[in-house]
Amino acid sequence: MSKKIKLAAVVAAGVVAGGWWAAQPEATLPPTLSIAADAQTATESEAAQIPDMVMGQEDAPVTVVEYASFTCPHCQRFHETVFGELKANYIDTGKVKFVYREVYFDKFGLWAAMVARCGGTDKYFGISDIIYDTQKDWLKAENEAGIADNLRKIGLKAGIAPDTLDACLNDNDTARAMVATYQANATKDDISGTPSFIIDGQKYSNMSYEDFAQILDEKLAN
Repeated sequence: MSKKIKLAAVVAAGVVAGGWWAAQPEATLPPTLSIAADAQTATESEAAQIPDMVMGQEDAPVTVVEYASFTCPHCQRFHETVFGELKANYIDTGKVKFVYREVYFDKFGLWAAMVARCGGTDKYFGISDIIYDTQKDWLKAENEAGIADNLRKIGLKAGIAPDTLDACLNDNDTARAMVATYQANATKDDISGTPSFIIDGQKYSNMSYEDFAQILDEKLAN
């Protein structure tokens, strides 16, 4: 069963002193998450900072929006068993515009998303693939510092310069904007678990490739 998203509860918190990522002992961890009484909504300026990550042709006849968390095992399974065929048969062929929207169940999912976004739009999906492919490995560290270090190694492996990566992971303003944007999008689309999909405006839960293909083929036929 997918985790439930606590909409109207999760907000960015905590100020990060740059340097932990460079192994300075006095520094703290990257941005964390805390519980708040009211939902945080994204301002126009915040939303502009956090664009959707898009794959496929802009004018494709069908749009698929996926809501997923980098720490969600169901999302990892979807990307391992379904997404490859979906990409080859529908996205790469110009039939589907695919939009990926991050969900933050916890601080680790936020940190992973910050690493993925640090590479820019050109590297985003490649880094996301590594994060999903190695999900069990980077999450099995004994403490928060170990998980953070594992994620930093993924960013370095993807070719992000150390100074650039450190700046990304210590950027609290961007972290807050990411959470605010997630809150606004997930509330608008009534997202309660992951992975969830909005296909041409209609919401669907996790499914097999066969079921996904059937829905897409029906919409493409209309």
